[in-house]
Amino acid sequence: MKKDIDISTISRVHFIGIGGIGISGLARYFLHERKTVSGSDRAPSAITDALIREGVSFHEAQVAANITDDIDLVVYTEAMSQDHAELVAAREKGIPCINYFEALGLVANPYYLIAVAGTHGKTTTTAMAIDMLETAGLDPTAVVGSLRAKTKSNFRAGKSKYCIVEACEYRRDFLYLKPEILVITNIEEEHLDYYRDLVDIQDAFRTLAQSVPESGFIVANPNDSNVAPVLEGVRAQIVDYTKSVDPLLHLKMPGMHNLFNAAAALGVATALRVDEQVAKQALEDFAGTWRRSEYLGETSHGAIVYDDYGHHPTEIEATLKGFREKYPGRRMVVAFQPHLHSRTEDFFDRFVETLAIADEVVLAPIFEARKEAKYSVSSEMLAETIVKKTGKNARAFASYEQIAEYLRGNTGMGDLIITMGAGAINTVAEVLVDKT
Repeated sequence: MKKDIDISTISRVHFIGIGGIGISGLARYFLHERKTVSGSDRAPSAITDALIREGVSFHEAQVAANITDDIDLVVYTEAMSQDHAELVAAREKGIPCINYFEALGLVANPYYLIAVAGTHGKTTTTAMAIDMLETAGLDPTAVVGSLRAKTKSNFRAGKSKYCIVEACEYRRDFLYLKPEILVITNIEEEHLDYYRDLVDIQDAFRTLAQSVPESGFIVANPNDSNVAPVLEGVRAQIVDYTKSVDPLLHLKMPGMHNLFNAAAALGVATALRVDEQVAKQALEDFAGTWRRSEYLGETSHGAIVYDDYGHHPTEIEATLKGFREKYPGRRMVVAFQPHLHSRTEDFFDRFVETLAIADEVVLAPIFEARKEAKYSVSSEMLAETIVKKTGKNARAFASYEQIAEYLRGNTGMGDLIITMGAGAINTVAEVLVDKT
């Protein structure tokens, strides 16, 4: 991190990729601090529309002219190419440029920081912890990678010493954070376009865990074979969140995986000595977040529609099994958009297996969030393999519009439609329930 950046001296911040779900929360932080905020993205969205209403100057065209001499700091998404026109212009002008996680560390590290890391469950656990501390009167500042259903925002302005953030392992970015409490929900193979293997991923988590001070806490499952090696030699006190799993906890979100997310949040409550009943009541009241098993409504033909951000096979499996429990006997149709050719290739067989939990699978073209090498895998190949190996109905379409048209004509009363993926597949769900 560039240690010479002093937020108190910054008047104007420009965000490249401001429509991203994490970076937009950070933009809101700077707005709250009464900084002048501008930003650009490839296309307007509900998020950028909201930011404009809140006072952000938004540029749809990502061009060098957006970088004016009065900008003090440029923050860009990790997926941004280093030859991006705005980045090049900012560097030519001598404006400091840092990525999202560098900026998040700059903002969050001065607080008593609670960082939620892990391959799966980060967003839900983070949002649960925010609600829990809020209910307990601890008034945290927070940045989360989704919109809380309670506030429709991914930022919370608090007045206490506490701060809660979501910590992503991609490119070891979470090492910019200096948490007093670290939550590790779980560890699996992921981001294999950057990491060599599971051991490499564990090394990154180990470095983060060892940075937690002796006075701090690590909330984790020490009996998980993928997590245990990460905890060896840490100075902080380990809180085993599995001891807080409560099958009688009445969550609004389906699935055993959400009971584990709630248990991880309760581990934070244990570390902070929050009253257990207060914490559990907050979790039972928790209304969820945007694009995490989010109920959107019904189609004109009576099919129930949900949307979910899941894009890793483990997330998909947990979510679909949760819906099977919630809606036994219903025909389940999943419209899935694979996220990254590299992830689709790395986990191809597991995608086939987990998507086949559904009765029918509809696939959108693979979503590219960043530049990748050429891969031979495609949504068409995935659909063909699902049919061949599982016998389930599966087909690929070239556009969201075609998917929406197909679902309108091939689903009806009693059916369950779930759109899934990290791309804009949620727009299909919104069209189906007439929310566009």
